[in-house]
Amino acid sequence: MKLSRTTIVVASLAVATAVVPASASAHGGHGHGGHGTTLKTVTDLDGPRGIDYLGRGKTLVTEADGSFSLVVERKHRAAKVIALGSVPAGFIAPAISAGPHGKVYILTGGGEPGTGAATLYQWRWGDDAPTAVFDVAAYQQTDPDPYDLEDFAEDSNPFGVVALGDGSVLVSDAAGNDLIHVWPGTGHATTVARIMPRTVEAPDFLPPTDPDGNPLPPPGTPMPSEGVATSVTVGADGDWYVGELRGFPATPGTSQIWRIKPGTVNAVCDPEHPYKGACRRYADGLTSIVDLGAAPKRGVYAVELSKMSWLAMELGLPGSEVGGLIQVSRSHQRELVPYQLIQPGGVDGNAPYVVGPVFGPGALSKVF
Repeated sequence: MKLSRTTIVVASLAVATAVVPASASAHGGHGHGGHGTTLKTVTDLDGPRGIDYLGRGKTLVTEADGSFSLVVERKHRAAKVIALGSVPAGFIAPAISAGPHGKVYILTGGGEPGTGAATLYQWRWGDDAPTAVFDVAAYQQTDPDPYDLEDFAEDSNPFGVVALGDGSVLVSDAAGNDLIHVWPGTGHATTVARIMPRTVEAPDFLPPTDPDGNPLPPPGTPMPSEGVATSVTVGADGDWYVGELRGFPATPGTSQIWRIKPGTVNAVCDPEHPYKGACRRYADGLTSIVDLGAAPKRGVYAVELSKMSWLAMELGLPGSEVGGLIQVSRSHQRELVPYQLIQPGGVDGNAPYVVGPVFGPGALSKVF
């Protein structure tokens, strides 16, 4: 299942889950340390998701109404939130990334044509409003997903964005299951890589039937599942990293992180042959990844919307609202602030900083 459908359903659970205390218990986990880390609120926000830490206590954030702001931390005083602008609101807050020369890029998720959805916007310090610079949905009409499982190969739900030092931008499309390289100045774009579906086993929490009464497979049944490319970051090593949510049946522990060399075009991320070609598996065993951020020592941070999976959250299973922040390297995964994050949406900075819950009242917080 593509994120364009799943998150709309998840959003309907916001009232029920966003107010659950962070101490709520949850199943699952990564079996590694993480105790001793603490979470400190910087400022309250409404449904935050996009985040880009600029350094020196300054962080760009986005909220559910499509607004983006600069949060400035101040010693012995409350942080100052400076409103910068807004883009059309969607089913979830947009993504954001600061580029060179004072430019900021804001990415809206999927939606109806003509609404400003599935669009990359550019804003420069001093501008009155952002300017649309690239229509991701239109691009996907000419670049259908060859591995689509839902009879909608041209679907688009751009979800992750990172600006590069040369002025170009990377966009991960959760419905197109691909990574796109965009040059906003010219409107030119190329497909960097496509993620193939993966065969997973049906989890044990599936109900007997779907909402329409159709039978669902019993636990352990092998079935194909789309990758759902939600996130992208540039690592400390300069390589490009892409994270997966994992489509239906959202089996926990089957989300992967892929590593791609800069300049790659038309690579295939193949879970059956994960260490061949220009797109190679960097990490496996994660669950419902919604954001990535560069971590120290060539690692990455991965944000898990739910440690039990987005589908478990959609089904309202106890504890499924608890997400995770995982520090990932090639040989190790360490969970930070375990059981303290509810529906987290984004991460950035070496510290790092996190935002969430993505639905309902939330905050920008710092991990110590």
